[in-house]
Amino acid sequence: QVQLVESGGGLVQAGESLRLSCAASGRIFSIKVMGWYRQAPGKQRELVATVTSGSGTKYADAVKGRFTISRDNAKNTVYLQMNSLKPEDTAVYFCNAGEVLARQGDGRYYNQPENWGQGTQVTVSS
Repeated sequence: QVQLVESGGGLVQAGESLRLSCAASGRIFSIKVMGWYRQAPGKQRELVATVTSGSGTKYADAVKGRFTISRDNAKNTVYLQMNSLKPEDTAVYFCNAGEVLARQGDGRYYNQPENWGQGTQVTVSS
C-alpha cells in the first residue's frame, strides 16, 4: 500500500508564506506525477499544481507566480512553496500521487493510478 503524509499547513496572515511537504511511503518503484489539490468549504476539490517525474510542472491560474511545486524523486517527496498567500487560498490541501508503481505482497509490481493524502489545513487571515 502507498501512503501519503502531508505536513506544513497552518494559520498565517495575508502576504505570508508556507511550505507544504508530502512524503510517499511503501514499496515504491516510481511515481509518474505528484501534485497538490485543494478544497475550500462548500467548493469542489481543485488542482493547485502538479509535477512529473521529469520535472514538468502545471499550475492553476490562481496560483501562478506565487506558488512553486518541486519534488525529490529519491525521497518520493513533493513540496509546495506558497508565497504571497491570500485569504482565498484558505482550504484543505491534499497531496496526490498518480501512476505509482509499487511492489505488493506477492512480490509483483502493480500500478496504482490514484493515491491521496489525508489533507492539511491552510488558513490565511486578512
